[in-house]
Amino acid sequence: MYRVMALLSKHPNLTAEEFADHYENRHVPLVLGLSLRPDGYLRHYVQPGGSGEAPGFDVVTQLEFEDQAAYFAWARVAYAPGSGVQEDEERFLDRSRTRSFAVRTEG
Repeated sequence: MYRVMALLSKHPNLTAEEFADHYENRHVPLVLGLSLRPDGYLRHYVQPGGSGEAPGFDVVTQLEFEDQAAYFAWARVAYAPGSGVQEDEERFLDRSRTRSFAVRTEG
């Protein structure tokens, strides 16, 4: 299993509620409607009231694929001109703050 985590921040013009609503009800269906789909697509929203400082992002997105090649194939489809993914991200994300990385899971 190849996992990619993305630390995403909401667009500054959106509230946390508007951000989550757009992500769940517009962006997720868009991504899942592509010709290639991730095997797993989880969103972990940061909740207020935790200990320590705010982390500087609003959601941790977890994408799962069979292997790295499957991830790269999906990314080519997702970010191809006309897919709508990049344009939609610009509506609800502060893309300048996006960070993503592959992880190895133990345990």
